[in-house]
Amino acid sequence: MRDWLIWLGTGFALLVLSWALLIAAARLLPPGILRDLAAFVPDCVTTVRRLRKDPRVPRRAKIAIIAAGIWVASPIDLIPEFLPVIGPLDDIIVVALALRYAGRQVPRDVLLAAWPGDPHLMERLLGRPRTLPTTPPPTP
Repeated sequence: MRDWLIWLGTGFALLVLSWALLIAAARLLPPGILRDLAAFVPDCVTTVRRLRKDPRVPRRAKIAIIAAGIWVASPIDLIPEFLPVIGPLDDIIVVALALRYAGRQVPRDVLLAAWPGDPHLMERLLGRPRTLPTTPPPTP
């Protein structure tokens, strides 16, 4: 029994150490696309938390955002997280789709205020702002 506990404790310590090393390595990344990708999922979690509490967000958008947050937090994934580079890909796609859906339901300034990361990344994710079609004045 004691050997089993030693192995379990060692495995847990190695897991925590690997997380700490990954966080330290992510902080050392130079500004650019890699740093943005490393911060994407934590920024999404913060955005989900902020939008969930915002009264200006409609219920349908809240449901989509919360579902995306649960997807990210869930240990069950379509692509296992331990695969390098493509592991978090399913999380990123689900969150991006949920935020784009919310972007159609929620005013853009509310989404940008909830996003803790680089606003240009959120602007790029949401796409161009929709403009209402204008009708030409009637000709006499």
